[in-house]
Amino acid sequence: MSQRQLLQVFEQYQRARTSFVQTIAELSTRPQNIETLQNAGVMSLLRPLLLDVVPTIQQTAALALGRLANYNDNLAEAIVKGDILPQLVYSLAEQNRFYKKAAAFVLRAVAKHSPELAQAVVDCGALDALVISLEEFDPGVKEAAAWALGYIARHNGELSQAVVDAGAIPLLVLCIQEPEVALKRIAASALSDISKHSPELAQTVVDAGAIAHLSQMILNPDAKLKRQVFSALSQISKHSVDLAEMVVEAEIFPAVLTCLKDPDEYVKKNVATLIREITKHTPELSQLIVNAGGVAAVIDYIGDSRGNVRLPGIMMLGYVAAHSENLAMAVIVSKGVPQLAICLSEEPEDHIKAATAWSLGQIGRHTPEHARAVAVANVLPRLLSLYMESESSEDLQVKAKKALKSILQKCTYLPALEPLLHEAPPNILKHVVGQFSKVLPHDSKARRLFVTSGGLRKIQEIKSEPGSVLQGYINSINNCYPEEIVRYYSPGYSDTLLERVDHYQPVM
Repeated sequence: MSQRQLLQVFEQYQRARTSFVQTIAELSTRPQNIETLQNAGVMSLLRPLLLDVVPTIQQTAALALGRLANYNDNLAEAIVKGDILPQLVYSLAEQNRFYKKAAAFVLRAVAKHSPELAQAVVDCGALDALVISLEEFDPGVKEAAAWALGYIARHNGELSQAVVDAGAIPLLVLCIQEPEVALKRIAASALSDISKHSPELAQTVVDAGAIAHLSQMILNPDAKLKRQVFSALSQISKHSVDLAEMVVEAEIFPAVLTCLKDPDEYVKKNVATLIREITKHTPELSQLIVNAGGVAAVIDYIGDSRGNVRLPGIMMLGYVAAHSENLAMAVIVSKGVPQLAICLSEEPEDHIKAATAWSLGQIGRHTPEHARAVAVANVLPRLLSLYMESESSEDLQVKAKKALKSILQKCTYLPALEPLLHEAPPNILKHVVGQFSKVLPHDSKARRLFVTSGGLRKIQEIKSEPGSVLQGYINSINNCYPEEIVRYYSPGYSDTLLERVDHYQPVM
């Protein structure tokens, strides 16, 4: 065979390999092909091509493996069992930027599925290679490496700590200062994934100077970047008072409140989450948010949103109100209660209704004035029905019951309590009757209204154990009226009167 013929054979072989990996890479983009490719043993066919002499074949083979691993954890496990990861890690340090991007993509696609698969990526030495890739000149390589590190860190604190120990944090903070928006996004996302697990990990991110650089991007026009920035600041703020104060000291308020009206729903939700995580810690932090106009802005945001996007705003109002009477009154004055009442009636999801019930309980539990503000919004019957409905989740029933009790124990606004006399079960009725027993002895107008509205009749119909707390409340109410009035409204009194008529002997 001549040299020319030999070259032709080599060229044909190279074209066949190129065609094969390109076809597999293309087929693996469509979910309907994945099972067929897996059954055909494509993993074992791609593996040797990662060491091919032709760089484009190596890159395309890695890309195909990444797409397959990305699809499900079974294929990702096949890559781990096929000893493909060490090969990729070795190539990360040796190959060109195109291959590095493809290799980092495979590592990310494997790590994303579970802590066990992410640990397998760590065990093959990937962290050091990925951290070194963060120092590459090419922003695409940095982005791919940051993405893989974030997917490893997001699973648990141990994996996050491994990423920190590999020296990733300072380089990720440098990445958020790069001009490329895509790189900023991924680096901010990775910092968020590291910060979320513990105060110590969040402190490591803060110590690297992340807050100052993140806070400079809160008004960036790119919505996807803002999502990650607010997510990272939320994950830092949630752990402790000190970390929350550091975020506040970056002077993000009141500028951050404008983002509650952002067209992007995830931006709005992450901003509301950030505000919630700050306000939950102390009355002082909550007061700072109130002074910046945060409560009014969050109430508007709840009114403009639906579903899960509302949830952090609903909870934020509860956290603010829980701290003190004055802060709860700030929520009331800003018209927070009617907005929460709307959420309670129109949201279909039980967990959102449960959060709303909790927040209403936090607002109404302080004083009779607070309880009245909640009661006049007509939420007490709604809370009662949510507690009594068998379709309600256990958490919703518990929170509705707790909110009802805490509001009822302070509520002296009798028109709102009266409907509950006719509907409440004994364990709630006790609190309703108790409030009547506190108010009626001191209010003659209320006593008269209680008779004409049928309340006194209802009290006589209640069956209670002799000597019980409920019986004590009923006796206190009955003592507010003449004995003949109480008898008149007692069950069976009309029968007694008729009996007396039957036995009455007229004077002739």
